[in-house]
Amino acid sequence: MNFVDLGLSNPILRAVEAQGYHTATPIQAQAIPHILQGRDLLGCAQTGTGKTAAFALPILHRLAAEQPRKKRKLARALVLAPSRELAQQIAEAFQTYGQHLDVFGTVIFGGVGQGPQVQSLQRGIDIIVATPGRLIDLINQGHCDLSGINAFVLDEADRMLDMGFMPDIKRIISHLPDRKQTMLFSATMSREVRTIADALLHNPAEVTVKSKTVAIDKIEHTVYHVAKPQKAALLAELLDTLSISRAIVFTRTKHGADRVAKQIKRTGTVAESIHGDKTQQARNRALGRFRSGKAHVLVATDIAARGIDVDGISHVINYDMSRCAESPLHRIGRTARAGADGAAISFCDREELPYLKAIERLLRIKFDVVGHAPVYAKTRRTEPAVHPIERAHSKSKPSFHPRSRKQRKARRGNA
Repeated sequence: MNFVDLGLSNPILRAVEAQGYHTATPIQAQAIPHILQGRDLLGCAQTGTGKTAAFALPILHRLAAEQPRKKRKLARALVLAPSRELAQQIAEAFQTYGQHLDVFGTVIFGGVGQGPQVQSLQRGIDIIVATPGRLIDLINQGHCDLSGINAFVLDEADRMLDMGFMPDIKRIISHLPDRKQTMLFSATMSREVRTIADALLHNPAEVTVKSKTVAIDKIEHTVYHVAKPQKAALLAELLDTLSISRAIVFTRTKHGADRVAKQIKRTGTVAESIHGDKTQQARNRALGRFRSGKAHVLVATDIAARGIDVDGISHVINYDMSRCAESPLHRIGRTARAGADGAAISFCDREELPYLKAIERLLRIKFDVVGHAPVYAKTRRTEPAVHPIERAHSKSKPSFHPRSRKQRKARRGNA
């Protein structure tokens, strides 16, 4: 379906066309008509499906169509995202698609001074894109009034749940008016996400883009069975021998990301690392160098990489096997975008075998083993009846997933 057929206004169509987009993706073609009609929406779609435009375009259309106010003061739309990078990406999308409209927005997140954010709110804006922690801080200080919100988007609800943000989100929702249009998007539709949706949405339209629409079949999946101490040498060899235009290397820990980035730099390859302990300025600088091509490799943890949207990533390398339910699809979704092919390479040591097998079942694929698998990879081992990743899907959690005060504070600091 073409964007023209969706009924969007001409200024938005001009902005979309300027980006080289003509045909809507499945999530856009299905979601936009419902949102334009003012219905609540429950969307299930993986990364790389055009999800941001699916809510940004109709929200801009509806805001622009409303009677203009003589004095802009209270925000009319709120989008919550789990990470700073994703919040920035969403805000940039609103700015790009709304460049020909009299609609203004701001992005709010932690890790930077709040002064410019407060000034934007005081001047008056239409759209707020925010991470939960900093937004609550500004609400508590009396800088942010959400009583004018009529469109609310909760993006990546599954990741919000994993990060323990739901208690904060519940507090934010208490400041929103009762009558509003609510949209919830999630990469997975677990029992917990469904419970949250039931609590937030009123008679919603449901849109699901199956994982097969994500370009899994365009990605070459390979695994190297390698002892943990040998992973650094293997990574250096691959970076030297493979035709890699741009790669993201995923590690399990923040310390591991810094360590691997230093190891890569010693080989002469320009690399940057990104994780929650880095300042926002450092994270922006690393992403900027990666986007511009000055750094060919970005080493990242799962949470920090959430929302990174960079074209031309030829390889995703799982230095550490994923241990989170949603991370496998999130990781491989960084490559094979816009119809291009990609490669996902995994390093698997003995202790990571259960995660490898669980990922294969989750993605319904079989990794190609490069070289000869070691003896331990073929040896029958006693494993839990439910593998770690699958357990995360079946584990029952209460609505809004309460965490300790200390955990919530730590998570807000990384938002």
